[in-house]
Amino acid sequence: MTLLTLASVSLGCAALPALLYLWNTWLFRPPPVLSLPGREAGSGTAGPAIPRISVLIPARNEERSIGACLDSVLASDGVEMEVVVLDDHSNDRTAAIVRELAAKDPRVRLEPAPPLPAGWCGKQHACFILSGHARFPVITFLDADVRLAPDGLARMAAFLRRSKAGLVSGFPRQETGTLLEKLVIPLIHWLLLGFLPMAGMRWTRRAAFAVGCGQWFMTTRAAYEQVGGHAAVKASLHDGLSLPRAYRRAGLSTDICDATDLAVCRMYRSASEVWFGLAKNAREGMAATSQIGFWTVILLCGQVLPLILLLCPLLVWVGGLPAVLAAIALIYVVRAHVAIRFRQSALGELLHPIGVLILIGIQWYAIYRAVAGRPVGWKGRTHPANT
Repeated sequence: MTLLTLASVSLGCAALPALLYLWNTWLFRPPPVLSLPGREAGSGTAGPAIPRISVLIPARNEERSIGACLDSVLASDGVEMEVVVLDDHSNDRTAAIVRELAAKDPRVRLEPAPPLPAGWCGKQHACFILSGHARFPVITFLDADVRLAPDGLARMAAFLRRSKAGLVSGFPRQETGTLLEKLVIPLIHWLLLGFLPMAGMRWTRRAAFAVGCGQWFMTTRAAYEQVGGHAAVKASLHDGLSLPRAYRRAGLSTDICDATDLAVCRMYRSASEVWFGLAKNAREGMAATSQIGFWTVILLCGQVLPLILLLCPLLVWVGGLPAVLAAIALIYVVRAHVAIRFRQSALGELLHPIGVLILIGIQWYAIYRAVAGRPVGWKGRTHPANT
C-alpha cells in the first residue's frame, strides 16, 4: 500500500467519526431546565405532579464515595423520593456511613444483599434486589460514585416523561485525576458521539442501536417489570449496553441525554482501576469477537496513523500531506470540542492518539484474558462465566 493510499485511508477513517459527531452533537442534549416544582419552565401553566422516585444505589466497598453520593441525592429539589442502598457484602465502612445518614434522614434505608447466586453479575443482582425494595412508580439506578445536582432527579424524570421511552440514562461529567484517567476516560463521550448513529437510536427500536450509561438509569416500574428487570441481563458486566438492549427486545424504546450539568462521576482513581475496570466488560462491547477487528482498524487508521504519516519525509513528495493534515485537523477539532463541551482534561485532548492506543490495548487484553480462560473480574468477584 502506497503512502498516498495510506494518507487517503487515514483521512477517511478520521472523517467518519468527525461527521457523525457533527450530527450527533445536535441530537445529544441535556434535559430542559425546569422552574418551580410542578411548573414547566417558561410554560406559564401548571406542570405534571411532582415525580415520586425510588433512588436505588448498589454499593460494594464504596466508603470513598457513598457519603458524597447520598448527600447530593438528599439535596434534590422538585421530587418526592426514597433512597435505598444495598450493602453488597462490603468489608469497609460503606454500611456504617449509610446507617449514620439513615439515622438522620428517614428517606434513607440500608438493605443487606443476599448471597450472590451462580450465574449472576454482582451489580445486576444488587439492582434486581433493590427493585424489590422500591415503593415508588419511578425508579432510578445510581452508581455510588455519582453525585447529582439539586435539579438532576427532577430534570431526568421530565426527560423520561417527555421522551416516552421505557428507559433513559444520562452521561455524567467524568471527573479525572490520574494520568491514565485523563487519557482514557474522556474517550467515553468521543466514542458515543463519534460512532453511535443517534438518529437510528431515536427513530427505531432496534437493539443494535441500544446504548446507555450504567452509572445512571431511570425507568418506570411498569416498564422494568415488563422487561423482567435486571434478571434479563443477569450475567452481563456491561449494563450500559445490555439493559437498553433488553428493553428494546421487549418492544420498548430507550433514550440518552447529556447529564454534564446534572451529575458528576469519578469512575476510577488509579491506573490499575482504569485498566481492569474497563477490561472487565470490554468483551460485551468493543472487544466482542465480531467487533474488535473494526474498532482496531478504524481507530488506528483514523486516530493514530495520521500522526505517524506526518513524520514520513516522503509524504510531501507523493502528494499525501494535504490528506494527512486534514485528518489531523479533524481529530483535534473534534477532540477540542469534546473537551470543552464535557469539561474534560486538556492533556487528554493533546495526547488523544496515546489514549486511543491504550484503549485498544485494554480491549485486546480483555480478549487475551478470555481466551486464557481467566476473564477479568471486579471487586474481588470472578466473572459470572467462571462461577
